[in-house]
Parts: sequence; structure tokens; C-alpha cells
Amino acid sequence: MTTIYVAILTYVRPVEEIDAHMQAHVAWLRKGYEDGAFLASGRRVPRTGGVILAKGDSLEEVEALLNEDPFQRLGLATVEIIPFQASMAAEAFKAIL
Repeated sequence: MTTIYVAILTYVRPVEEIDAHMQAHVAWLRKGYEDGAFLASGRRVPRTGGVILAKGDSLEEVEALLNEDPFQRLGLATVEIIPFQASMAAEAFKAIL
């Protein structure tokens, strides 16, 4: 199966600063979806960051994409990328893999 990348964003600046750049972050996310790189994304609970499920040909490709996130460029969040290969998946998810 395809390698999936779980990107875990952790805010390192106050939420007010995050919110001030949310439109640019969402525009970047939308482009990632349009390009087929992102599978799902959302806020962590509690709101300490976010999670993005991505796919790509390599870890380096996904790292480069995530480096373009306004939150990364502006030093508002850190990101940890965890690659994994699913050995089992729900039927609806298999089409994505």
C-alpha cells in the first residue's frame, strides 16, 4: 500500500497569532487538496495544533510541501512527520491508498 504521512503540527505561538494567519494556512491547505497531496486535516483537541494526513512519493517531498505552510514559514508551529504504511484499512479508505 501507499505510504501515508501523518503531520502533527504543534503551535509554538499564542492562538491569537495563529488565527491572524489562518486564512493563508487554509489557502495553502486547499492547494494541497487540489494537488492531491492531502487526504484529511483538522485541529487537535484541545487546540494545540493540527494534524494533516498526506501522501507523496517520499518523505522529502512531503517535508518540502509542509515547509511551504505559512505556519512553518512564520515560525508559528513545529511539525513532526510520521510515515506509515497501512497493513489494514476500512473499505472506504482503501480507494485512497
